[in-house]
Amino acid sequence: MTNTGRPAAPPMTNPRADRVKEVARLAGRPARLRQGRFLAEGPQSVREALSLHSTRHAAGEPAVIEELFITEECLDRHAELGLFEGQPVPRLVTEEVLAAMSSTVTPQGVIAVCAFVDVALDTVLAGKPQLVAVMVEVRDPGNAGTILRAADSAGADAVVLTSSSVDLYNPKAVRSTVGSLFHLPVVIGADLELVLSSLRESGITVLAADGYGDVDLDVLQEGSARRRLAPGSDDQGAGGARLEAPTAWLFGNEAQGLPDDVLRGADHRVSVPIYGRAESLNVGTAATVCLYASARAQRLS
Repeated sequence: MTNTGRPAAPPMTNPRADRVKEVARLAGRPARLRQGRFLAEGPQSVREALSLHSTRHAAGEPAVIEELFITEECLDRHAELGLFEGQPVPRLVTEEVLAAMSSTVTPQGVIAVCAFVDVALDTVLAGKPQLVAVMVEVRDPGNAGTILRAADSAGADAVVLTSSSVDLYNPKAVRSTVGSLFHLPVVIGADLELVLSSLRESGITVLAADGYGDVDLDVLQEGSARRRLAPGSDDQGAGGARLEAPTAWLFGNEAQGLPDDVLRGADHRVSVPIYGRAESLNVGTAATVCLYASARAQRLS
């Protein structure tokens, strides 16, 4: 870096350079799995990655960002992207080089090459989580990102994706999390049977979000409110389900929902009431409603 805070090296100008091609390959799953790296693109996502990187650096933990490529215009507009503690020195690139690296039609001026950030299920459970979102065969990157953002916004302790779900390091999925990928623990490629058994062993109630569920989310919220207003009452909740208890929500595939065996394996099947004429809710919307219902009950209990 120069004494003005700018990278000393001249900008990379050749969009056909080998390093540019190597970065671009991370848009594909084989390269990501082989290298254990993925791309974070855009100021918001990179900013959150840098924040986590700085926190880990201060704690002596492994790095998050290995390389950072940025255009001069982007660095002018977002000077903070070069000021995080312990971060790699940004490498200036031209717009053409960034476009060659990026998987988007209109790149936003900055790309970070990041190490995988997922954690093991045991690590999550060791933290005694109160609220967990589990994606079961959720295959759309946008929906996966929406659910992760909803979990982050609701203050969930972790997100789990089963082995049949989308690759969360897919560039579209990473973009759709808008930085939330770097905010809370994420488990990827988990075996569903192991997840369910481990959650139960940890004393966590498993609720399946199901349009045909036999427990209404409104009923659960009303029960939570009654118990809050009358502590010590003998209200056991709908079928024993209590939103204020440690909970894991299961969210299923966009088209098929949750498989029958998964529904049978849940402690309760919960439906989100629809007051209008819509046939159903998008899985991301349903997840948001369910997670916030649990978050509110837990925060007020």
